[in-house]
Amino acid sequence: MTLSILVINGPNLNMLGTRQPEVYGSQTLADVEQLCTDKAKSLGATATCFQSNHEGKIVDAIQAAKGKHHAIIINPGAYSHTSIAIRDAFSSVELPVWEVHISNIHARETFRHHSFVSAIAKGVICGFGISGYRFAMEAAIENLNHA
Repeated sequence: MTLSILVINGPNLNMLGTRQPEVYGSQTLADVEQLCTDKAKSLGATATCFQSNHEGKIVDAIQAAKGKHHAIIINPGAYSHTSIAIRDAFSSVELPVWEVHISNIHARETFRHHSFVSAIAKGVICGFGISGYRFAMEAAIENLNHA
């Protein structure tokens, strides 16, 4: 059985490469998606990427993942700090989740220090740029292979 990982990117991540490059770097969402699919493939898995600026669509994607994917990697963007609905969606599908942030959210504004997703995530990776997605993919697949 080939493992399948859903990678979700939240609001404003479609603007990577042009949005605050001093914080988020110059790489684009397409670069993130390519990194994720390439890393998954190199580990014998598949990755499906999804991005939305809309909370409800992210909730729908999480719910649709049950029975289709084995784990989820998410960069919830600003929804990290505001969305109980996204947290509840993860709880309802009972899939392992890894949370990724390109910047170090703990070195930024105080309101960014808390994430509703972190408490239910298998792991949280922040501050490593888009390499965090690679680290999360490696962790997710290793965890699933040893479950």
